Amino acid sequence: MTIGNDVSDDLSPADSPSLAAAPAESPATGYLHPLYCQSLSEFGKPRLLSESKAWVLERPIRNPDTDAMGCYPLFTCQDWSRLHADLENIENTLVSLAVVTDPFGEYDQAYLQQCFPDVAIPFKDHYVVDLSRPVDTFVNAHHRRNARKAARAVSVEKCAVPAAYLDDWVGLYRELVARHHVKGIAAFSRESFDLQLRVPGIVAFRAIRDDVTVGMLLWYTQGTRACYHLGAYSPTGYEVRASFALFSFSLDYFAARNFEWLNLGAGAGTTVDSGSGLNRFKQGWSTETRTAYFCGRVFDRPKYEELVRARNGPPTTYFPAYRAGEFL
Repeated sequence: MTIGNDVSDDLSPADSPSLAAAPAESPATGYLHPLYCQSLSEFGKPRLLSESKAWVLERPIRNPDTDAMGCYPLFTCQDWSRLHADLENIENTLVSLAVVTDPFGEYDQAYLQQCFPDVAIPFKDHYVVDLSRPVDTFVNAHHRRNARKAARAVSVEKCAVPAAYLDDWVGLYRELVARHHVKGIAAFSRESFDLQLRVPGIVAFRAIRDDVTVGMLLWYTQGTRACYHLGAYSPTGYEVRASFALFSFSLDYFAARNFEWLNLGAGAGTTVDSGSGLNRFKQGWSTETRTAYFCGRVFDRPKYEELVRARNGPPTTYFPAYRAGEFL
C-alpha cells in the first residue's frame, strides 16, 4: 500500500447494509466515522474492527482470497489499546493488512511493532499546529503577507451545510486532478465526495470572488483536534493565492473555538523536504511535526508467499509484495 457537516435526514450510516455492524449512534466523527469509510467503498468493502472501533477496507485478491488496507489517507482507532486484540482475532480471514497510522494515535512504535510484526516503520512526517500558542507568534511572515494580500482579493466563509457545495467542490477538485495528474484512490469520485461532505465532524471553508467559489478547504474534526483533509482551487483561486486566505481563516477559526491541535498533513514524498513548495507552504503554518507510520501484517503466511510467487516480479520492499505497483 502506498499513500501512492451533518448527515442529512435522508442519508445515514444505518441506511447502508455494508455498515450494518456499526453502532446505531456512534460518537465518532471524521475519519473515525463509518460514513467516511463508506465513501471509499469503490476500493473495498468496509469492515469494522470491533475492539478498537477502527475501519478498514477489505479488497479481493483472487477468489476467495481477500486482504485489507486502512482508509486513505489515515488509519485511526477509537481505542488504540484494543487494536492488538482485533488483529489477533483476524487470524487467517485476511491474507494481510496494510495501514498508515494517524500521527495523533495513542500508541508508541513498540506497540505498533507488536500489532504489526512484519512492517512498522516511520513513513511520513506530518506538519501539525499547537494551538495553545498564539497564531501570530509562529505563522511565517511570508505567509502572513500573502494572506493579507489574498484577503483583499477574496472573502472567506464557513460553509453552513458543506453538502450544499458538492457541485462547487467537485469542479474545483477536477482542476486539481488535472493539474497534478492525480490517479487512484486520491482522485475520488463524485459519489465519494457526496458522502464525504456529509460525514459528521466535517468543517468546510470557501473563498469567494465576484460571487464565485474559487477555493475550498475540507477539514475533519474529532474532539479538540482537526485534520486538514483536502483543498482545491479554480484557476482564479490559484492566481489570487486563495489558499493563503483560507488557511489563515482556518487557523483563526479553530483557535477561537479552543481546538488544541491541527494536522496539516504531510508534504510531497516520504520525508520532510524544505525545498518542496508544498512542504514550505505547510511548514509555514505549523509549529512542529509528528510521524505517521506505515504498518503491515501477514495473517496467512502460506497464502501470502503463494501470491508473491504467482506475481513473478522483481524483488520489492512494497507491502504487500503481491500488490507492488498497484497505485502507480
